[in-house]
Amino acid sequence: MAKAQQRVRVQRTRTGKGGKLVTAITGLEAPESDLKALLKQLKAAAGTGGTLKDGVIELQGDQMAAALAALEAAGYRPKQAGG
Repeated sequence: MAKAQQRVRVQRTRTGKGGKLVTAITGLEAPESDLKALLKQLKAAAGTGGTLKDGVIELQGDQMAAALAALEAAGYRPKQAGG
């Protein structure tokens, strides 16, 4: 599926993180190697740590603006989800 057609969602969440805020990016359909490369770009853009779990990218802290900008630069059309 083309990057621009994927339903990529970026949302802030605290679920299961011991109360710590993370920015979760869901809806990415790409091989794991591509997701790892994207994760590296996102971490550099946000200046923070992050991980890839079951196809969901998680960045530490509230990185909404940085994540949206970096995803758009990578050719995706991300949407903000949640509060």
